[in-house]
Amino acid sequence: MRVSDSAVSKSDDLSSYLNDHLAGSVGALELLDRLIETYEGKPLERFFRDLRGDIQRDQEKLQELIRELGEEESAVRKAGAWVVEKFSRAKISLSDSRAGEMGLFLALESLVLGITGKQSLWRALAAASATMPQLGRLDYSELEKRAEAQRDQVEAKRLEIARDIFQPD
Repeated sequence: MRVSDSAVSKSDDLSSYLNDHLAGSVGALELLDRLIETYEGKPLERFFRDLRGDIQRDQEKLQELIRELGEEESAVRKAGAWVVEKFSRAKISLSDSRAGEMGLFLALESLVLGITGKQSLWRALAAASATMPQLGRLDYSELEKRAEAQRDQVEAKRLEIARDIFQPD
């Protein structure tokens, strides 16, 4: 493999990695929109609106990085995330009722996993920025801390729901 082929391959790998995370954020925002709608007028609505704002700001940082690297956002991956979220509606049935608590639990678990992945993204980009200076444009330490705080908040809510749904009748 020629050096230029290797450089292109690494660029493709990075672009693919960034777009995978971008697609994940699209799915998370779609899920949060559903949660906001389901819990409108209830205390959880504010929780989900705040989380959605945080995740959207992180998504904007990722989109900014993709643009600054001269890469393109993958419409196919974003559309795929949208489709997956739509299919997940069958598995994650949300309602503001006792029966809907399992759906809420699964939705929160999905968000915890996604946010954990985002935290790993920021950590990996921080490490890669040591050898790829163009990645050094973002404050990865701050982004990682923000992801950790988001994950902790969602995890606390998930465990609260777990205590309710997994207790014996």
